[in-house]
Amino acid sequence: MRTPDPTSDPRTTSLLALARTVRGFMPDDEGLALFKAADAAARAAGASAVLLEVGSWCGKSATYLGAAAERHGAVLFSVDHHHGSEENQAGWDYFEADLVDPVDGRLNTLPHFQRALAQAHLEETVVGVLGHSVTVARHWGTPIDFLFIDGGHGDEPAWADYHGWTPHVKPRGTLAIHDVFEDPADGGRPPYDLYCHALSSGRFTEVSATGSLRVLERTEAP
Repeated sequence: MRTPDPTSDPRTTSLLALARTVRGFMPDDEGLALFKAADAAARAAGASAVLLEVGSWCGKSATYLGAAAERHGAVLFSVDHHHGSEENQAGWDYFEADLVDPVDGRLNTLPHFQRALAQAHLEETVVGVLGHSVTVARHWGTPIDFLFIDGGHGDEPAWADYHGWTPHVKPRGTLAIHDVFEDPADGGRPPYDLYCHALSSGRFTEVSATGSLRVLERTEAP
């Protein structure tokens, strides 16, 4: 039986169009591929599906993923402390001065994230988890059907996200990693190293590659 096109209904079309306008760093083709991968995972698991992303920024990926979760009555948990990663701080390439809170002088993307979810009417589908990824992962106990890693891209935070969250991915569950660049001239190494480690571990096989987005499937129990 042919699987219906997940982008064909008006509500999904509207959400995907909105996701493209949300502030963030994900190109349209990667966002659509992320949505389709999450939609397939949520469809397979049904209303009990648990989707989780590490790294929310201003809500762009959460809107893509939330669109997939909503279609199947599933839930997306979006984990972020909302103060930005190392590469987002002053003096780095991805610093955006207008995101600095004038009261405490730190980056604060939480209002933008909340605004994006409100505009998309996804507040009942996407649960924002405010906190450091490592701390949340240490206390997390729910198996995950779809995991998207797009947090800090330095060695320490990237590997902490991988080791903290991938053990929770179900057999046949999905792991997606963003900003995977084979050529060091195109981007930082940690996401690529995570991707290579996942494949060489024998626990994951590659499903698709779109731009810098890699989608993998878990092949064995944690």
